[in-house]
Amino acid sequence: MVTGAVRVLRAAVLPLALIGLTALAGVVLGRVYAGSLLTWLVIGAAAGSVLVSVAARRLPSWLVAPVSVAAMAGWTLWSLRLAATRAELPGGLLEVATDAARNGIPRLLTAMIPVEPTPDTVLVPVVAAWLAGLAGAEVALRTGRVLLGYLPAAGLYVGALYVVGPNAEPAVGSTLAFVAVAAVGLATPTRAAASGGDPTADLTPRVRAAVRLRLAMSAALGVAAVVGLVALLGPVVAEQVDGRPVDPRRYVEPPQVQTLDENPLVRISGWALHPEQKLLDVSTERTAGAAPEADPAADTARSVRIRLAVLSDYDGVTWRVGATYRNAGRILPAATPARDSTVQTVRQQISVAELSGGLLPAVATPREVSGARVAYDPASGTLIRPEGLTPGLRYTVTSAEERPESNLLPTANVPAGEEVARVLRVADGVPDPMRRLAAQLAEENGAPFARASAIEQFLAEHYRVVADAPSGHAYPNLGFFLFGPRNGGGQEGTSEQFAAAFAVLGRLSGLPTRVVVGFRTSGQGPVLAGDAYAWPEVLFDGLGWVPFDPMPRPDNEPRPVEEDFRPTPEDPPPSEAPAPTTEPSASPEPVAAADAPPGPAGLSTPVLVAGGSGGLLLVVGALLLTLLTMRRSLTRSRLVRGDPGQRIAGAWREVTDALRLAGRPVGDDLAATEVAGHARQTLADARLGRSRGDVVGGPADPDTAAPLGDRRGRQGGQVQRTAAADASGAAVDELAALLNQVGFAPGAATPDQAARAAEVATAYVTTLRSARPWWRRLLWSVHPGPLRRPRRSPR
Repeated sequence: MVTGAVRVLRAAVLPLALIGLTALAGVVLGRVYAGSLLTWLVIGAAAGSVLVSVAARRLPSWLVAPVSVAAMAGWTLWSLRLAATRAELPGGLLEVATDAARNGIPRLLTAMIPVEPTPDTVLVPVVAAWLAGLAGAEVALRTGRVLLGYLPAAGLYVGALYVVGPNAEPAVGSTLAFVAVAAVGLATPTRAAASGGDPTADLTPRVRAAVRLRLAMSAALGVAAVVGLVALLGPVVAEQVDGRPVDPRRYVEPPQVQTLDENPLVRISGWALHPEQKLLDVSTERTAGAAPEADPAADTARSVRIRLAVLSDYDGVTWRVGATYRNAGRILPAATPARDSTVQTVRQQISVAELSGGLLPAVATPREVSGARVAYDPASGTLIRPEGLTPGLRYTVTSAEERPESNLLPTANVPAGEEVARVLRVADGVPDPMRRLAAQLAEENGAPFARASAIEQFLAEHYRVVADAPSGHAYPNLGFFLFGPRNGGGQEGTSEQFAAAFAVLGRLSGLPTRVVVGFRTSGQGPVLAGDAYAWPEVLFDGLGWVPFDPMPRPDNEPRPVEEDFRPTPEDPPPSEAPAPTTEPSASPEPVAAADAPPGPAGLSTPVLVAGGSGGLLLVVGALLLTLLTMRRSLTRSRLVRGDPGQRIAGAWREVTDALRLAGRPVGDDLAATEVAGHARQTLADARLGRSRGDVVGGPADPDTAAPLGDRRGRQGGQVQRTAAADASGAAVDELAALLNQVGFAPGAATPDQAARAAEVATAYVTTLRSARPWWRRLLWSVHPGPLRRPRRSPR
């Protein structure tokens, strides 16, 4: 009986080792999930897959897989239902499972850390763990190849480490546990070894000796190979211990803001013309906390600011949403409140009526959302619904409304440096009167809060609010709003012009500013279009973003601007911004040449040299192939995916990326037509350099020595290349016109125009690339520069 018990224990060691190895992948992946649900689901999948194989060991091998897959389907459906229940997601099991199967991988890689265990974020890990356990159990238990059976679990573990990337602490403990469990499984005798029999006992002495010699040689070669790999790869692995792993999320495009929501500031004037349009229904509950009058910009004690969007980027033409949204669960990341500030918990139930787009209104800063799947940007504290808003959508959002200590504002400083350069940047082309006004307001107000208050007071005292003011916040529009004749439409506008003018004047005065679009209501009942409102915010050290209200007070007759400031008169601009919206182009990042790592000292044998060279070539080849594949995938996604407007914008990005690769990048202050002219000049310069090389050919001119027929042939080819280059350069103007159409008439682009844009961009890139030297043409397709740059659509 004792012998039987020992035999059972020995037989259980290997299955338990396989379960442990597979489950450890769930432990590693669970470090970036909220709670422990994902870890337990993966452990269940690992145990279920291995135990099914153990129970079905007497069945034919071809029958085990169908049985195990059926069990996997049951466990997976139960896991999806449990995750949906925990996350309070609506819909039936079939709807939930279909959505998870369709969006599992992209949502897993774009989800915000910590990832909430929802059906779409648990499906892939659970299925992968089950399949790894099934493959490992069949190989290790049925064939007795234990080491080979470890490969699926090891691959799953490495995949979990890669998905986690730099988003968690190093998995030292779980890695040591993985090695220990694997060693226990290898040290346990298999069924054949435990029987104590000699497999060569029935062979003749001569054959038995040959078999043993072959086994000994195989073992010696295996040990030598392992030792060689350790000696070769050991230093490389040791150098990477302290390195930061790559985050795979940077290769996956997060949810994008729709064209309608890229600049919601322009919707203010449209809403002002139809103030009775019902957009939302809101019910608000507050906990005890700070008195509302602590807000320096609050109008009444009962006012509630509901944010729709935060606009941080301004190029002199348009304010844009600069957020990067990540799929999020119900619980959103909590931010540390500013010192001495008071935080109120605000809970709102919101029903969507006629509000369109994808931006989800909420009081700042949301901490929990239920009833709608959302994506979240922690930097701005705003939400979007990737599927877009629909009438009747109901959701509940709980926010932590933060109010700074007003007594600290007069002495507070503002931050500076690279971290806030984005909200301090002033685009080129500022009108001189605007600069003079900002300098005048800042001259007698040294403290940042005093400067902000002076700008706020100047706008509130000198300008008038009118509902029918035309939309526009480009430099010419703001110049006419600030300094235009009062009897000719100047010095009046909606909250769009007040907030935009404050933000620009603040940046000219050295204040980090941004514009917020939302609604100002009592917090109960319907939210109408007339409640839409834009306000500026200023960033203070230790206090965060503080709102200001430059709007005139009720029944306050504005004082003429000329009493306090006399600018140079300017002509009024058109109602809309005249300059096209161009793609914001980041400055090209310098790429440092990587020095070759020194070879390991004392290892100079031919075997190690050959192995190291071959391994290096394989790594370099794999890297180049990966970059080539990613670049082609990026080009394909730009030119063939999305609506026509997105494809036209993608074609424009192909052209601007080509200019960067050619060493002629464009700045973000250029209009589309200016970029097109720059592109034509770049192609002409490149063609001139290439044609000089073709004609002169170095110290000796080949055309002077070649027969007349050869010279005419080369000249004819040069003429053809010149004509093709001229056509490609001229077509960029057509692409710029299509981009302007997308920027100023969203939704008007047709599929044929998108196809034409892709054709123009492809021809231009091909022509420009062909004019480069041969070695630069080889590097063109694998340059990683376009992969590192933001993929936000230029709108």
